[in-house]
Amino acid sequence: MDFELQDLGGSQASALAVDAWVVLWPDACGPVAAEAPASGPLHDWAQDAVAQHDIGAEVGQCLVAHRLPGVQARRVVLVRTGAQSPAQIRKAVAAAWAALKSPAPARLGLYLGAVTGPALQAAMQALADASYSYTTTLSKPKPRQLQHVVLAVADSLAVQGAFERACATVQGVELAKEWANRPGNHATPTHLATVAQQLGKKNRMAVEVLGPKEVAKLGMGAFLAVAQGSEQPLRFIVLKYQGGAKHDAPVVLVGKGITFDTGGISLKPGPEMDEMKFDMGGAASVLGTFAALAELQPAINVVGLIPACENMPDGRAIKPGDVVTSMSGQTIEILNTDAEGRLILCDALTYAQRFKPRAVIDIATLTGACVIALGSVRAGLFSPEDELAQHLTEAGAAALDPCWRMPLDDEYAEGLKSNFADMGNVGGRPAGAVTAAKFLQKFTQGLNWAHLDIAGVAWKGGQAKGATGRPVALLVQYLLDEAARIQAQAPARDSAPSPKLAAKASARKAHSASSEAKKTDKAAKPAKKRKGAA
Repeated sequence: MDFELQDLGGSQASALAVDAWVVLWPDACGPVAAEAPASGPLHDWAQDAVAQHDIGAEVGQCLVAHRLPGVQARRVVLVRTGAQSPAQIRKAVAAAWAALKSPAPARLGLYLGAVTGPALQAAMQALADASYSYTTTLSKPKPRQLQHVVLAVADSLAVQGAFERACATVQGVELAKEWANRPGNHATPTHLATVAQQLGKKNRMAVEVLGPKEVAKLGMGAFLAVAQGSEQPLRFIVLKYQGGAKHDAPVVLVGKGITFDTGGISLKPGPEMDEMKFDMGGAASVLGTFAALAELQPAINVVGLIPACENMPDGRAIKPGDVVTSMSGQTIEILNTDAEGRLILCDALTYAQRFKPRAVIDIATLTGACVIALGSVRAGLFSPEDELAQHLTEAGAAALDPCWRMPLDDEYAEGLKSNFADMGNVGGRPAGAVTAAKFLQKFTQGLNWAHLDIAGVAWKGGQAKGATGRPVALLVQYLLDEAARIQAQAPARDSAPSPKLAAKASARKAHSASSEAKKTDKAAKPAKKRKGAA
């Protein structure tokens, strides 16, 4: 889907050739209050409908019109947005799309007016999410119905950065959805490696894919143990994005890549086992985040680690009671083969230490216990590091992809004790999400580490079954924030831009000055257009 950003007032929007308009209207005033009162048929109709109480004030309330005089579009939906917070904008856009989607327009206008950057991002992400559909394994796939979206704003330059971030984030979220939605036979470890290799061809990207022999040579005994029951060969995927200085420590993202989870010998119940194709949601989110990085090119170094394999009940599969040796040298008693995600992650966390990272964040559909604790609203956040936890929480709030910090008291590790190994891989039913995090923590010595348990948020069940693409938005926001923090902390001698960057900055400054000079006769100029694909 293509997004296009334009400076459009009410009169210009009314004349634009789109199939439908969605007009967002806040409590206080119309979205183009800075214009003259008679600002075009579209704006006038919306203003009159609100004044005459033809539409309620509750966020998400909609009024649909057909063939308005003077409006080129066949359909118009007016939707209330309250105080226009990002969360309210998201709710309103979703409601408006529900009123329009049957039949869905191919070309849609979203009339936003004087909107903030965060609200614009929320609108774009909500519309992309609501209009998304999976088609890859359908025999007669239909193209996406919504093809093009025109975002009508009062000042495109003011929200250009937010527009670009939203385009990249939407692209990353949809890549994550695509691969998490694919059935296990269409998203094997080898398939994930192929996607990573395609990303590795992009600017500032590199990728390395290790197979069983290389993983065995590294001593990743826990990862190998999970994979040994499957005919599909494991893949250990190492993605690198070099956006910062060569000496800058990277942020490492570790994504759980169980492409299908039967539970192994500790076999899962049959009902809803098909949803275990989503057990690589952490890996999908890492791939989606790297897709967004390729578009945004932030000044930060990022490494992505994806241990990918299946968990199957073959005759070679690990058994309850087996003891394996991890890459760290610590031994693990396998008490339950369905607690396999932590086994592949622990070796990846040990591998992450070689990068001397700025931070390490693992992302995993790890425990059903986290679903019980937090449901489908917030991801579980575990970290002994207050600052890292705060940064991730703030990023999640800003991206409307929230998480909630959970405890990591030492006492929770008591249940992991074993008579036959350094630890067991489960600690019993009580506080299962916490004991899983405590297991991972044993492999993070010296690391600035956080764990995101996304089991409750990575996909939806029932009639709406499908991947959500979370927490790509959170991770992208965190990395952009972290890039800004790195820049702020850089010593003066490193802060001077290269001649090429300096030239670009000078050009942007000149363009900005020129734009300011033109603001007085802006209405007389053709509408500015800014395009972005998602």
